[in-house]
Amino acid sequence: MTEIKVPELGESITEGTISQWLKEVGDYVEQGDFIAELETDKVNAEIPVETSGVIKEFKREPGDTVEIGEVIAIIDESGTAGGESSSESNFEEKKKRRA
Repeated sequence: MTEIKVPELGESITEGTISQWLKEVGDYVEQGDFIAELETDKVNAEIPVETSGVIKEFKREPGDTVEIGEVIAIIDESGTAGGESSSESNFEEKKKRRA
């Protein structure tokens, strides 16, 4: 399992608000895909994932304020996430479509 954390966005930025999730639990994501939009008082940014896999869980909801370094999602890189719409065959099919 891989934790997705709020990245550093600038020297004086310490927190932001999740404006929306760009993916859903059970979705397959590739390294570099954007998973969420984050708003701060200085910048709006999209948060990328650093590993490919299936989204297992979101730790926070849209509208929640999060701090830099806080875990906001969990990715299952083995493709056996327990998300509502996820299964190993679903993972493999999505993986093939992206190849």
